[in-house]
Amino acid sequence: MKQDIRSLLLSAIVSLAAAGCAEGAQGGTRAPAPPAGNATTLPGLEAAVTVTSDRLGIPTISATSRQDALRALGLITARDRMFQLDLLRRSTGGRLAEILGRGLLEADTRQRAYGVPQAAAAILARLPESQRAALDAYAGGVNAYLRSAEALPIEFQKLGYRPEPWRPEDSVLVVLGMFNALSDTEDSERTQTVLTHSLPKGVMSFLLESVDPYTKALLGAQGAASPPLPAEELRALVAQRRKERPPGRRVLSEDAGEAPVGSNGWAVAGQRTRDGRAILANDMHLELGVPNIWYRAELRYGDREVAGVVLPGVPLVIVGTNRHVAWGLTSLLGDVMDLVRLETLPERPDEYRTPSGWKRFEVARETIKVRGEPDASVTVRSTIWGPVSARPLLGAPVAIRWTALDPEGVDLGLLEMDRVRSVDDAVAVMSAAGGPGCNVLLADRDGRVAWTVTGRMPRRRGFDGSASVSWADGRAGWDGYLAPAALPRIVDPPSGFVVNANHRMPLPEGAPVLAHDHANGYRAYRITERLREARAVTEADLFQLQLDTRAEFFGFYRDLALRVLTEEAVSRRPALAEARRAAAAWDGRADMSSVGLPLLVRFRRILTDDVFAAWLGADRAAEPGLTLAPPDIDTPLQRVLDTRSADLVPAPAGGWDAFVLAALEKAVTAVKQENGGRPLDQLEWGAVSRVRIAHPLGASPDLAARLNMPDEPLPGCSVCVRLASRTVAASERLVVSPGHEQDGILHMPAGQSGDPLSPHYRDQQRAWVDGRPLPLLAGPAEHTITLVPERR
Repeated sequence: MKQDIRSLLLSAIVSLAAAGCAEGAQGGTRAPAPPAGNATTLPGLEAAVTVTSDRLGIPTISATSRQDALRALGLITARDRMFQLDLLRRSTGGRLAEILGRGLLEADTRQRAYGVPQAAAAILARLPESQRAALDAYAGGVNAYLRSAEALPIEFQKLGYRPEPWRPEDSVLVVLGMFNALSDTEDSERTQTVLTHSLPKGVMSFLLESVDPYTKALLGAQGAASPPLPAEELRALVAQRRKERPPGRRVLSEDAGEAPVGSNGWAVAGQRTRDGRAILANDMHLELGVPNIWYRAELRYGDREVAGVVLPGVPLVIVGTNRHVAWGLTSLLGDVMDLVRLETLPERPDEYRTPSGWKRFEVARETIKVRGEPDASVTVRSTIWGPVSARPLLGAPVAIRWTALDPEGVDLGLLEMDRVRSVDDAVAVMSAAGGPGCNVLLADRDGRVAWTVTGRMPRRRGFDGSASVSWADGRAGWDGYLAPAALPRIVDPPSGFVVNANHRMPLPEGAPVLAHDHANGYRAYRITERLREARAVTEADLFQLQLDTRAEFFGFYRDLALRVLTEEAVSRRPALAEARRAAAAWDGRADMSSVGLPLLVRFRRILTDDVFAAWLGADRAAEPGLTLAPPDIDTPLQRVLDTRSADLVPAPAGGWDAFVLAALEKAVTAVKQENGGRPLDQLEWGAVSRVRIAHPLGASPDLAARLNMPDEPLPGCSVCVRLASRTVAASERLVVSPGHEQDGILHMPAGQSGDPLSPHYRDQQRAWVDGRPLPLLAGPAEHTITLVPERR
C-alpha cells in the first residue's frame, strides 16, 4: 500500500513533541533579509541580480542570465522554505527516520528498497549539461542561504539538527517525489492482477470498464460500447458470499471513489474570448499542507520572463507563462510502472530466470539511521528489470520496472519552456521532456490552444501493462520509450477549447495505451458543458468556472433514495422521514448551504462497501492487506443498481427495496452520530465538507492553532469542478492569457513563507478559501535585495 507520508510525519512529530522536542513556536526566526538597498554577496553570480518582493512576499528576480536567476531562486526559496526543502529530499531519499524516529522507518525502507537515492545519482549523471548547470546554480543559492543564515528555521531548532548542504541530486530526489505522487501504480496493478486471477473474465471486463457515461458523452463515436452485464457470474459471487461470514476488513479502501490526486485544466482559443486572446485555466489537486507544495515566483533574464509556481527544490516553473505561451498540467494517471513476475525455484533461491538464462539477484545492504536508536539495516535485492518489491504478489516475488528509476526516463526538459513562442514549440518541448506523466494544456499569444502529454511512456511488447506477467521468456517487456512524435496531441480544435480533468482523452485509432486508471469524466463533462455555452470569455469567467460546485453526479443516488422512500416505506420506518425530506431538498450543488448532500455522499459510500464486499470479498484471501477497488467504482455499481435485481447485490430477505432502505438507514445513523444528532434536512454541506491543512509540527495540540490553517468549511466535493475533500483540494488556481499577464489570476492556500512568524505564512489563505482572485503578477515592490558576485 502506498505510504501516507504526511500522516506518518504527523504521528512521528507528535511523539517527538511529547518527548519535549517541539515545546513551543517561539525562540527562532528565519534568517533576516538584508535591509532594502543593501548589497549581499552571492557566490557564483556572473552579474548583479535584483530581487524584489511585494505585499504577499512574492519575489521577482531580475538577472542577466538563466543561471544567475536560478541561483537567486535557490537562495530566496531556501530563505522561505528550507525545512520543506529538507523534508522533500528526505522523504524521497528514505532519510526521514534519521530526524523523526522509528515511525518513519517503514517509509524509508520502501524508498531504499526501490533504490531511489541511487536512481537520483544515475539520473543526474546522464542529464544534459544545461540541466546540470541549472541544478548546480540552484544548489549554490540554497547553500549560500545555509552558510549565511543567522538563525535556522524553527523546525530545525525544535528537532535539534542542522540540514546538510544541498546537492544537485537532491533536486532530482524532489522530482522523483512527484513521480511517487503521480505515477506510483503498484497498488493498482496488484489489484488488477488479483482480480484477473480470481474473477470470471466477464466480471473483470465489467468491473474494469474504462469509459464511464460522462466520458462516453465527451468521446462520442470514439466511446467504446459497454461490456455486457455478467448477471449470472455476479449472482454466483453474491450467492457464494452469502454462505460465508461477512468480511472482517474493508474490501474497498477508505478513499475509493473519493477525491483523486489529479487536476483540472482547459484552454480557450481566441475565437471564444472577448478580444481574441487565448486563455489558460489550471487548478492542480494535491494533498494540502503547510507550507503549500508550490512557491510563487517571477523570473526575468535576458529577453525571457517566466511567472507561475515552482516546486521547492526544483529550478522549474511547473505551470505558468513566459508571455508568449502559457502552460498548465493535470495528472495523466499514466501507466509507467510494471510489476514483473519473477520465476524462481526453491532449489535456486538466489537466482531468477531471464531471457538469457538464470541470473543471480544483486544483493546490497542499506543502512538507515534512526533517531535515538541503533541504525537499521535493510537487504535490497535487484534484477535486470529493477528492484525486487518487499511484497510478493500472489505468492511470487515481483520486480519494479518504473520510469522514475530509469536514468533514460527522467530529465528537466521543462526548463526549455522559457524559450517557446507558440503552441507548436511548446508541444515539441513537452513531448520530449522526461518528468512525471501529465496532460499538458497550452495557450499562446496568437490565440491558439493545444493539448498533449509529457513524460516518457513505455513501449510495451507482449502485454498491456494492466496486470503483472513474467518477462522471463522475452515475449513481454519494454522496448524503450515512445518517440515524442508518437505521443498524442490536439492542436487548434474546431470547438475552440481543450479540456482535461484526468479523464480519457480522444485518441486516434491504434494509438498506444498510456493509462488504465482514468478518473470519472464528470468534472470534464461539467467543464465542457459550461464552455460550450460560453462566449466572449474573460479570465474572470474561467476563474468562476474553477469554483463551480454543481454535483449532478450524486443525482443518481438521490433518485435511488427517493424511489424507495415511499409513503408506505416511511410509515413503517419513521426514522427515514428526515432522509426523504433531506434528499428532496438537495439543490444539486455542493455549496456550504446545501442540505441533503451529506446523506447522499454517505449513502453512496455504504452502497459501494456493501455491494463490492459481496462481489470481491472472497478475493481478500488472495492478497492479504490489499484493499481492492477498480478505478471507477460508480459505473459498475450504477449499472447493477439500475437493474433493481436483488440477487445481484447482498439484499436481505425483504428484497431490493429492503436492501436500499437498509443502506439508507445506516447512512442516516452514521451522519447523525457524526453531527451531534442534527436533523438531516437542516444539516448543511458546510458542516461536513471541511478542509484540513496542517503543518508537520501542527500535530502537537499546543502548536496546532499557531501552525495549521483554520479547519473550516469549504465548498465543493470529491467529484466537483471545485474539488474538495478533507486533505485534497486545489493546491493552486491559475488563469492567464499569454501577453496579458496583468489580467492573470493566481492564488493558493497558506502563503509564500514556511515561517509561522512571517506575515506571509497565511496571507493568501483567506482568498483561497473564499474563492477570491489574486493577481498572477507580483505587485509593487515593498522590499528589495541586490545580490552581487564575489570579488575575485
